[in-house]
Amino acid sequence: MSDIGRSAAVALLGVSGRLVEVEAHLTSQLPGFSIIGLPDTSLGEARERVRSAAANAGCPLPARRITVNLTPAAIPKRGSGFDLAIAMAVLAAAGTAPRTSGRVVYVGELGLDGRVRPVPGVVPMVLAARAAGVARVVVPVGNLEEALVVPGVLVHGVDSLRGAAIDAGAMLPAVDVDPVLPTALADVRVPDAEFGDVLGNEIGVRAMLTAAAGGHHVLLLGPPGAGKTMLAERLPGLLPDLHSEAALEVAAVRSVAGLGARSWTTRPPWEAPHHSASAIALIGGGSGTIRPGAVSRATQGVLFLDEAPEFPRAVLDALRQPLESGRITVHRAAGSAEFPARCQVVLAANPCPCGHAGSRPELGGPVCDCSPTTVRRYLARMSGPLLDRIDIRVQVPRVTAAVMRRSAGTTPTTAEARVVVEAARARMTDRLAGTGWSRNAEVTGAWLRGPGRAEPGATTALDRGLELGTLTMRGWDRVMRLAWTIADLTAVDRPGGDQVSAALGLRSGL
Repeated sequence: MSDIGRSAAVALLGVSGRLVEVEAHLTSQLPGFSIIGLPDTSLGEARERVRSAAANAGCPLPARRITVNLTPAAIPKRGSGFDLAIAMAVLAAAGTAPRTSGRVVYVGELGLDGRVRPVPGVVPMVLAARAAGVARVVVPVGNLEEALVVPGVLVHGVDSLRGAAIDAGAMLPAVDVDPVLPTALADVRVPDAEFGDVLGNEIGVRAMLTAAAGGHHVLLLGPPGAGKTMLAERLPGLLPDLHSEAALEVAAVRSVAGLGARSWTTRPPWEAPHHSASAIALIGGGSGTIRPGAVSRATQGVLFLDEAPEFPRAVLDALRQPLESGRITVHRAAGSAEFPARCQVVLAANPCPCGHAGSRPELGGPVCDCSPTTVRRYLARMSGPLLDRIDIRVQVPRVTAAVMRRSAGTTPTTAEARVVVEAARARMTDRLAGTGWSRNAEVTGAWLRGPGRAEPGATTALDRGLELGTLTMRGWDRVMRLAWTIADLTAVDRPGGDQVSAALGLRSGL
């Protein structure tokens, strides 16, 4: 005599999920429990968790030979989030939970006492279930708030295996259980800073407004205390709220990172790793489960690298591919995972190790004791190919007392600046409708030289720089993207010579 029960789970790799059918086969052979279908070590240990949880939940597994198959077998399956699906498939095969089926996805880790524990990555799991056409997902109570942010699918929370069995038709009396709630990681607080507090720094203010409007990357070079960090911290406040699809993408990454119920946000995220961060911390990875790095956690938001030359050069160069493509693929021996990386990168750097290069000691300013070789070596930690991918590169000077008094109250407030940015974004959205792009920083060179070409004769200076080798083809494209953003900020239909010159000034302002 043999019986087969089925349920469904989701195998997660990065922020991409794949529906997995869980089959449980019961036979009359000697009692045993085996799991096949490419499970990892933690998933292989589900045998003992499921058996103990079922016994303590009041629905013990039958004393028969149990074989659980995870299909497709070729997909790697990691983590303890398959426990609940395995247990429900076995109970379905035993006839205890008759309404369990392969059209219901079960997510959750089982404790030995029968309670269902929350797991990370529930948002992309529910998104994968929705994409596969599944109408119902059962998750731990501790993940319910997090899972409910995904529309278009029915989500049900359970606190124990007994509760899940009762939900699937088990004839068992309900028992009150203290649910296991998640211990979320500390959220990264987005700076709540007022843009109007910036004094002077006219070039920096213009750079931040342009970057916010077009989604451009920025390099701020200047001495200590010039206001580089102050400007960077005000960039998230200038960005518009995230639309629903962008917010879901952010929530998926934050869910995999373990932020739990705080995964959902409509504000652009902010990441500011220390310069001692490794390449894995920046781009993602890990020896077991592949986790997103800072560049992915900042997707749709801002990644700020203060003291950029203090980062190891190899770490900075790891950003070159995600800056170009907006995606990052992390390869490990166990497999590869792809994460979104559509963030705005802001680099801040001193002009030299002591920070006083370019000062005027003859007027009483600080003396720079760095040799020219030291300065070149210091700035060379930011490689040429990396800097070529930075759209805006400006020098932020020290603010003098005269500038401070003269510029008081001239910088727009955050609310005023956001209105300007949103108006420019609206013009971009109308112009780029149907192209798949929404910001000027995303358009391709083919579009810039075709439908998005500038006024006749406006690119003469760029063409000359391309011929002389002072500007790469990538640099030509990025200047034109900036020119389009400046045109949108000034409500000009098409970039002309003034907009191209202003864009070239923002890119070569060092």
